[in-house]
Amino acid sequence: MNLKVRLIIMNFLEFAVWGAYLTCMGNYLANAGMGAQISWFYAIQGIVSIFMPTLIGIVADKWIQPQRLLGICHLLAGIFMFCLCYIGYTTGYGNEIQNKGLFITIYTLSVAFYMPTLGLANTTAFTLLKNHGLSTVTDFPPIRVFGTIGFILTMWFVNCAALDDGGFSFTIAQNDFKFQYTYMQFFVSGLVSIILFLYAYSLPQCPIEKKPAQTISQRFGLDAFKLFKTKRMALFFIFSALLGMSLQVTNGYAGPFITSFKASADPLVANSFAANNATLLTSISQVSEALCILMIPFFMKRYGIKIVMLIAMAAWVLRFGFFGIGNPTMPGVLFFILSCIVYGVAFDFYNVSGAIFVDQECDPSIKASAQGLFILMTNGLGATIGTLSAGAVINHFCTNTNGYLIGNWQACWFIFAAYALAVFIAFSLVFKPGKKAATK
Repeated sequence: MNLKVRLIIMNFLEFAVWGAYLTCMGNYLANAGMGAQISWFYAIQGIVSIFMPTLIGIVADKWIQPQRLLGICHLLAGIFMFCLCYIGYTTGYGNEIQNKGLFITIYTLSVAFYMPTLGLANTTAFTLLKNHGLSTVTDFPPIRVFGTIGFILTMWFVNCAALDDGGFSFTIAQNDFKFQYTYMQFFVSGLVSIILFLYAYSLPQCPIEKKPAQTISQRFGLDAFKLFKTKRMALFFIFSALLGMSLQVTNGYAGPFITSFKASADPLVANSFAANNATLLTSISQVSEALCILMIPFFMKRYGIKIVMLIAMAAWVLRFGFFGIGNPTMPGVLFFILSCIVYGVAFDFYNVSGAIFVDQECDPSIKASAQGLFILMTNGLGATIGTLSAGAVINHFCTNTNGYLIGNWQACWFIFAAYALAVFIAFSLVFKPGKKAATK
């Protein structure tokens, strides 16, 4: 099988695992009596990203080939996802989970093994592309776009799939037993994770480079942190963390926000397509993401990393602002759609181009560790602080009422937009790239 096709399948499965629950988990948590803890569930992804990607990256650099480690991590993540599904099943739909500590612990273990796979998938793809004489700048984005497609398809599946007393069905109509509201989203994620575990062992080898005698720092992959000695790289990682604070806000709260309109006293609002298909609506974000990935080679070559990241930061301002002025009926729903469209720019121009930039700037001996460091700063420190801060804001303005988060959502979105604007201004003034990102 063609190498690009094999990497396409890997990326498709990698993000399909995440798409099954990332944007709709908040709906299930609200139904299971944990609406006030939504921010913590998304923050946990950030907390484990502070250390797990770096530690797993070290293992991939030193001892286990990245594609094999990718499979092992997915095996463990998938097993724990099945455990979450089992707890939800035994609790029953609409009932409050009694042992919340156990549920949170198992969820933590699952994401602790999933989050490092984001960096491992990049390392595997970059290594194999280079080993076959291909370019990470021009050949990787069209491959990575299929990860977004996988994310979208599992979002669509859990939005429309329902399992109740009448059996299994697909619907866009109102149905409380859609997977987007139930524990079945975790089953879908676990199943795809196990499939990727099996597939990863069919990928070509990524031999670990033999290295001369090493210091303790080199042996444990801590050399990646030396990148902070370079002012340009230090600022890049710092602003990556600041931008990462916006990363999980809409993943965690866009679904509960749009779904909250189901509690409206106005039947036109409560029965609107948007209010009853929040996961399907927000999947427009991933469709946009898939298209925007294809623009990255052009923008990276023509404008360099600073302009690309500034575009991403401006897009985050619009992402939050459009949610603040929208509603689920016409014409307000158009602002929801616009918010989803700009998300593709906000996410890709920061996340994918950042990974490419790190790969270009680092010595081959620390590439996996450096990718882990990038994930640490963005999905780790940034996302953790951002998600907890967003949760505090939302819990201040909104309350969990009958399974819905209801309150002054507009104030929340405008606060987030103001933060993104402040980061945009600071980055434009402080970051000096010196030259455009390499185009090799």
